[in-house]
Amino acid sequence: MTTFDDRLTRSVESFSRAAADAELIDVAYERHDSPFGPMFACATAAGVIRIGLPADDEDAVLDELAAKVSPRILRATRPVLTDTRRALDRYFNGTLHQFDLPLDWRLSQGFRAEVLHELAAVPYGETVTYAELAARAGRPAAVRAAGSAMATNPLPIVVPCHRVLRTGGAVGSYRGGVAMKQQLLALEHANT
Repeated sequence: MTTFDDRLTRSVESFSRAAADAELIDVAYERHDSPFGPMFACATAAGVIRIGLPADDEDAVLDELAAKVSPRILRATRPVLTDTRRALDRYFNGTLHQFDLPLDWRLSQGFRAEVLHELAAVPYGETVTYAELAARAGRPAAVRAAGSAMATNPLPIVVPCHRVLRTGGAVGSYRGGVAMKQQLLALEHANT
């Protein structure tokens, strides 16, 4: 016997498919279970634009995307989101060391974007300091600005801000929490 919830789920899925087929979705997102709790990934036609960590408020992130990208946001499947979920699973089980996903960088501008592009080149299992990252981005005195870029990184894990430490080696803060940052670093250390 079909329940109301079953019919509602099928209707929402049908609506999502029709909206996607008619190219009415500018930002699609999917939820994803991780060893740290529920995450979510958002993508545009250009690529992954946002990764939400378990500590992120999903509604606040979607509101930000509506304001900065487009209000046409829907929970829907896109091949890039399926690829993202698979890549995250492989990363979390230690078999993926380099993400190869199309990225939509438009949420980061100016020096923050430069810092994040430099960060994307930091290899799996390695770390850099905020000062080293600022220098790599061409502004060695802009250590605080490099830290700000890490705090606002829209693509955590994929663009690995967890690999950035304070001068002296202290872990520092992380939007997903210090414990998550330590576990990500330990995961990479164990698989290099």
